[in-house]
Amino acid sequence: MSITALAARPADPLPHAQAAAITARIDRLPENRHTWRLAVLISLAGMFEVYDLYQTAYVPTGLVRAGIFSEGARGLFGLPDQAAFASATFLGLFIGAIAFASVADRFGRKKIFLWALVGYSLATLAMALQSSVNGILACRLLAGIGLGVELVTIDAYLVEIVPKHMRGKAAAIMHAIAYLAIPLVALLSYLLIPVDPLGVAGWRWVVLIGAGGALAVWWLRVNLPESPRWLAQHGNIEAAEQIIREMEQRLEQDLGHKLPAPAPGIVEVSRRASLREIWQPPYRRRTLMLMAFNFFQTIGFFGFTNWLPTLLAAQGHSITKSLLYSAVIAVAYPLWPLLWGFTVAERYERKWQIVVASGATAVLGLIFAMLTAPSLLIACGTLIVGANTLMSYAYHPYQAELYPTEMRARAVGFVYSFSRLSTVFTSFMIAFLLKEFGAPGVFVFISFSMCVVMGSIGFYGPLTRGRSLEDIAR
Repeated sequence: MSITALAARPADPLPHAQAAAITARIDRLPENRHTWRLAVLISLAGMFEVYDLYQTAYVPTGLVRAGIFSEGARGLFGLPDQAAFASATFLGLFIGAIAFASVADRFGRKKIFLWALVGYSLATLAMALQSSVNGILACRLLAGIGLGVELVTIDAYLVEIVPKHMRGKAAAIMHAIAYLAIPLVALLSYLLIPVDPLGVAGWRWVVLIGAGGALAVWWLRVNLPESPRWLAQHGNIEAAEQIIREMEQRLEQDLGHKLPAPAPGIVEVSRRASLREIWQPPYRRRTLMLMAFNFFQTIGFFGFTNWLPTLLAAQGHSITKSLLYSAVIAVAYPLWPLLWGFTVAERYERKWQIVVASGATAVLGLIFAMLTAPSLLIACGTLIVGANTLMSYAYHPYQAELYPTEMRARAVGFVYSFSRLSTVFTSFMIAFLLKEFGAPGVFVFISFSMCVVMGSIGFYGPLTRGRSLEDIAR
């Protein structure tokens, strides 16, 4: 019988001891190429998500050039259409995260992983065919919903499928691979947006490439197994056993000896959790902390990333040079997580990595606002990227670690949605600050937000490094 067929079987009453043994067997696995293969497959799919998401920084420039978006402050609410484009994207992410993340708890990580990919790819493809502001914003909203579901599911999927001693490193390497999309979309935008290849507007080529790539990677995901932890929670012990047994057999063949016996595991009670349980101890404090964290962290990350070409233009650089400088800075995105993965990922607590990273962003942002020389802008921008990627790779597994399996996706979706809701409004706030106070006003806003991030995680965040998911969730 196939794993897929087993996963579809209605859940029997859960043998709690067997479910605990499943999680203990995952956590005792040494670092191995088979687990890394699964992490890489997830990361490759994440690469196309990132490509789609970071179009927000570059595609509006092409839409202005094509005459679809208004130039300057003639768009919605008297602010640039880029603000509306970013807000539509993140409103979709908010809806996807808060309204649909729970489907991954109910129907499984893998299935939702696949369908969310197909959904946002089709919406992005439709956007490439639009010629009106409303059509583009509507498609962007739909793509954002798919992305919102996908991002939450990836976080839950990754922390459940890798051993506890690999979670930080796996998240860092996943970000390194996924962030390859950022220099790619920046380079393609620099090459294509100023011209019209084959008579087709450059921005359409940039969007089409992303949609085509996401659809092309779909077959890779078919080879991913379901999360054994999720299967065990839903009573499908036989399917979970088969997945773990195959992983163990491959690993024992590589090692040439039997694996050691797993340590006793902590039993999670099988039940269908409701969202209201995140307001009960010990999750209430964690939920409030992550709501504040997510609302403000996205201001620092996307406030810089999505507005970088515009911020550079506001400092007196031409659109072409702004795109070029942004492309050079974007090269650093996949390199920094690679460095973090092999240095700090499993050496220091994730909460302290987040605190240090947000503090560095606060200071470097103020310095960036005062610079004018291209070489110094690129150097400082690259350091900001380093701080942002340290925060990003650390908090994604961190917030997924803080909730139990039966509510992980819906809980992460709820708290994560506040980062998307924040960006809906802060896109307009940044546009206003840029208009009234220039780049310095934007970076003061970003620095203040990063100080809130430092306080929320530093004072209230629990420690997670080296602990099993079941132990952290208690």
